[in-house]
Amino acid sequence: MANDPVSRLSGLLRRPASPVPSAGAPIASRPASAGAATGGLFDRLPDPPVCPPGWQVGPPDFVILGTQKSGTTWWFRIIEGHPRVVQPAEQRPELHVFDRRWDTWPTAADNAAYQRYFPRPAGSLAGEKTPDYIDSPWALPMLAAAAPATRVILLFRDPIERYLSGRAHAERSWDGSPIPTAQRTLADRRRVVAEAIEKGRYASQLEAAQAAFTPGRVLALQYERCVTDARTQISRTYAFLGLEPHELTDADITRPRNRSKGEKLTISPEHVAFLRDLYRPEVERLRSLMPDLDLSLWRSFADLG
Repeated sequence: MANDPVSRLSGLLRRPASPVPSAGAPIASRPASAGAATGGLFDRLPDPPVCPPGWQVGPPDFVILGTQKSGTTWWFRIIEGHPRVVQPAEQRPELHVFDRRWDTWPTAADNAAYQRYFPRPAGSLAGEKTPDYIDSPWALPMLAAAAPATRVILLFRDPIERYLSGRAHAERSWDGSPIPTAQRTLADRRRVVAEAIEKGRYASQLEAAQAAFTPGRVLALQYERCVTDARTQISRTYAFLGLEPHELTDADITRPRNRSKGEKLTISPEHVAFLRDLYRPEVERLRSLMPDLDLSLWRSFADLG
């Protein structure tokens, strides 16, 4: 019967075969009107999921901190496919609990409420991914206080490619708003560009994560290596989380990642050269923090390899 306890519990888990949205796409299980009513999908916190009988809530076992437009949704879905990882079917993986708290510090009650997002049976893991945590400096100590034992994951993509994808994503978010992109104020347009640039300061971000969580609880991955050798990189990820090996299917690996919803943004060669010079010190520092960083996969910085 569809109403028996086993059927109800099975419906709480998102199966690996379920349709997977591309990075940045709306989560299908969230009502379409919820984001529109508040001006954006993430403007309001979702309600916590139901905790089934016999399960328990607690701090997340893992959090993907970033970076935006670097395959974080794809990687979360692959992690979620492990038999010992659970994710409520009705809950979006991107919660945005701490990046919204720029002027209010979480209380003990707030942290207890955060734990309600992560029901799981004994022996299973649960987590979230919010790429904006890594470039919201206040979010890292808040998360560390709320979940001191959590393990955090960062994916880093060629910073210039990430800039182009992230800026296009931000500008597309204006589509359908009462103010067309072309009529946006100078301040609006400058803010989008400045934020897109800041999100590529990877060495500073990794140092901040290591300071907040200690290096042993931080895993930094190169997005391009995850694409070219997904099985090796997910094995590293599973081991980091204390999970047993689990074989990926070809469908897991080829799920959409960073799929463009419009024309790719192009910038002048002079702007590309500017960004290369701006990011070069960060990339050089990142190489010392990530000994396995393969700069031959970042065409703008292959000369540093």
